[in-house]
Amino acid sequence: MRDAQAQVIYVGKANDLAKRVSQYFDPSRADLKTSMLVPLIRRIDYVPCASEREALLLERRLILRFQPFFNSMWKDDKSYPYVKITMNEDYPRVMLVRRKRADGALYFGPFPKTSTIKSLLRYLWERQIFPLRPCRWDFSVEKPLSSKTIKACLYYHTGQCPAPCAGRISREDYRRIAEEEGLFFKGEYRKLEGIWRAEMKAASASLDFERAARLRDNLGALGHMAERVRVKAVKAEDLTQRLESSRGVTDLQRALALKRPPYHVEAFDISHFSGKQTVASMVCFLGGAPNKDHYRRFKIETVAGVDDFRSMKEVVSRRYRRLSEERRDLPDLILIDGGKGQLAMAAEALKELKLDVPLASIAKRLEEVFVPGKSESVLLERSSPALRFLQRMRDEAHRFAVTYHRLLRGKKLIEG
Repeated sequence: MRDAQAQVIYVGKANDLAKRVSQYFDPSRADLKTSMLVPLIRRIDYVPCASEREALLLERRLILRFQPFFNSMWKDDKSYPYVKITMNEDYPRVMLVRRKRADGALYFGPFPKTSTIKSLLRYLWERQIFPLRPCRWDFSVEKPLSSKTIKACLYYHTGQCPAPCAGRISREDYRRIAEEEGLFFKGEYRKLEGIWRAEMKAASASLDFERAARLRDNLGALGHMAERVRVKAVKAEDLTQRLESSRGVTDLQRALALKRPPYHVEAFDISHFSGKQTVASMVCFLGGAPNKDHYRRFKIETVAGVDDFRSMKEVVSRRYRRLSEERRDLPDLILIDGGKGQLAMAAEALKELKLDVPLASIAKRLEEVFVPGKSESVLLERSSPALRFLQRMRDEAHRFAVTYHRLLRGKKLIEG
């Protein structure tokens, strides 16, 4: 949330953004913070995130970066915990820490939900998947632990610890456990699985069936944990692009007076070469970003020669007849590359299908935007997010159509 000077005054996150934002403008909310915040809000930017975890991490980064007046959490130096494997020690341990240091240890994270990562570490240790020593004693090869301290250790007597302090396991074998836990937190499951399978085979060959059985159980547990959550680091340029996309969607709704934000937009373009091999493209944008899995390309089947108008009607009709027959969701907006003529033919195709979907077209010469039922074009400012969003979709549809057209021409040359 930004004030009149575009300064960030509050950062928040939500699974249901519309519901969350509307709560701030509910007059029945009488808390002091809201009553002070709301009159200052002049603009709200939003950033779509791939997961709740990514949203948590991004929220913290933005608060630390902008220090918004109305945010109290995360403005201090408190941070999410990291998993630390002390590879800088002769006999490594695993622990949770709040800071990363250049000390030779391995760090993984940060992890927004502390309870979850604590439970995972406990599970890995209790199942003896990575049985690193749980003690906090400071000892090394040159500075061994006293026998008195070793004998007083509960984990030593119960066998829950491999007891490198007492020489029950070699330093090399013990460090191998720490290295394997590092592979686990790096997400290199396939590599770890290969190591464990080789170790299980060797243990079985040497008749060490207890170790072979434990490795077999570890492999089973690893299979259950193989579902990973991928969190991509959000860089400054990524954030700028996301804000630009979200502003484009919001601004376009206002500019075209749409009933709802055009989250799902499909854009069409026609391409031909000297009146031959006419093709069409359709690109899909979700939340202001390309969704290439839903891109489609068409060969014109019913139109002879150069006729962009009828060609546009054909592809629009084919696309939405199929969606209608398959009972699939229709887009929030259909964008046509062209002027009034192409727009009118697209509108005619939808009318014949008895479908009510918002339409718009953008003419390249003056970047005019046309909508059905209005004789005059909608002229958007060159710097407006809505126009930049329309241009991005138009240019991407054109690129995709030209690429397909070149592909067909190349095939024809080879066949000829």
